[in-house]
Amino acid sequence: MKCGWLIWASPPKPVRVIVSRHDPEAPRALVIYVPLATQNRQSKYEVELPKLPFLRETSVANVQGIASLIVTRLERKLGEVPPATLRQIREALAFATGSA
Repeated sequence: MKCGWLIWASPPKPVRVIVSRHDPEAPRALVIYVPLATQNRQSKYEVELPKLPFLRETSVANVQGIASLIVTRLERKLGEVPPATLRQIREALAFATGSA
């Protein structure tokens, strides 16, 4: 898994953006992700994704939903978010965690 990949995973929220760095020697087989949502509330906790060919609807990355997931629940890569969008997601995460 690579940071910025959009992944289809087991429910409840199927599409997620991987935000953890790639670490082949991590002590646990987990990835950190933010879920996507289709309702944009125009908050600092959301980053609007550009139109991507593999998403049916306009979506936002909801950084308040940050969580981890065991890698065996990841089913397939859908694509990647552009570097500028990933940078915005990281900035929103920094805001949400107070590390900005």
